[in-house]
Amino acid sequence: MKIAVIGAGWAGLAAAVTATQAGHHATVFEASRAIGGRARALFDTNFETPLDNGQHILIGAYTETLRLLRVVGVDPEQALLRRPLTLLFPDGQGLQLPDLPAPFDAFVGILRAKGWGWRDKVALLRTSVGWQLGGFRCSPQTSVAELCASLTPRVTQELIDPLCVAALNTPADRSSGQVFLRVIQDSLFGAPGGSHLLLPRVDLGALFPLPAVQWLERHGTRILTGQRVHSIRPQAQRWLVDGEVFDQVLLACPPWEAERLVGASGAPAADWLAQAQALQFEAITTVYARSTTRLAQPMLALRSDGQNPAQFVFDRGQLGGGAGLLAFVASASHGDRQTLEAATIAQGQQQLGLSDLQPVQTVVEKRATFACTPGLQRPAQRIAPGLAACGDYVDGPYPATLEGAVRSGVAAALAISSP
Repeated sequence: MKIAVIGAGWAGLAAAVTATQAGHHATVFEASRAIGGRARALFDTNFETPLDNGQHILIGAYTETLRLLRVVGVDPEQALLRRPLTLLFPDGQGLQLPDLPAPFDAFVGILRAKGWGWRDKVALLRTSVGWQLGGFRCSPQTSVAELCASLTPRVTQELIDPLCVAALNTPADRSSGQVFLRVIQDSLFGAPGGSHLLLPRVDLGALFPLPAVQWLERHGTRILTGQRVHSIRPQAQRWLVDGEVFDQVLLACPPWEAERLVGASGAPAADWLAQAQALQFEAITTVYARSTTRLAQPMLALRSDGQNPAQFVFDRGQLGGGAGLLAFVASASHGDRQTLEAATIAQGQQQLGLSDLQPVQTVVEKRATFACTPGLQRPAQRIAPGLAACGDYVDGPYPATLEGAVRSGVAAALAISSP
């Protein structure tokens, strides 16, 4: 079959690789000159090493992403720094899991958490056991804040809030409790190593998009960058993509682009369009800065509030980047670029004690992810016969993560490959 994949982000590339493995002929259309979507490298001659358009991490539970990395020739053990889950603050307090099988790593880590009293630890253990006994299910309308109401303020502030905003990119009072529980189940109570942090040692382009494109081109796939698709239209049992005939079309572009194409296609997709149009979005800001001081860990948690926007800081010098380069991440960020940058630099100077901290580059992705709210009805994968969507926003159990995007791309390609 001849398949059009519209979008060369992680979902689109995953779909193209999967379709090609199934023996189909894929053509990938990408409006930008760059590949990778919202997880790509930024190349600038002013920087000795490429920056990313946002600091991303993976976890051990990202089984489909890790599998596809191997398919396209990337060794995850070389490209990613694997560490047990660590959410330590600059003062040494916080949670650090030992390298034990799940769920013993979580239980031992909670008991050893630094700066927590026995009331904090017992509350978290009791709540975690309750989640497990309940099958990690709750009402679709329950928020993360409601789900965790029995926890102490310290556990909420130092574990739940940063974990929630990192995984769902939505504050706990507005985040889906059910999606949060799925993340907890697969990471802390799933396969061995599922909770491990996997920190990229290479830029995001070199991690997956570039190897995927090289693999696809070796297998005869057309990759058309700088080519925005203007229209898709059904024709008999096939589809026209800017006049070219395809058997199947996969929309792996952002939801607003998919909405534009579907709306003008004439396909009967009123419900799908309504759900796509109802999505709301959250921003992520990454502030790159320099300091002569090496951090105690490659990744540290930060205490975040209205005046301190960043939740995490990464020492890129310990991850294969330039020495002294730090990446501060503010998920669900609000405000203009200049204000966010100034507040983040002040936060780093104060919480990390870095008096010489200077900004390098600030990247704001205004629509980085969809808002993962309670009861959210996400658009379905199938839109019309021969037309499907894939991406982290499509209906599924995961929030807007790299794994969610990859799984969606793989599932969409497998579905259209079925007879």
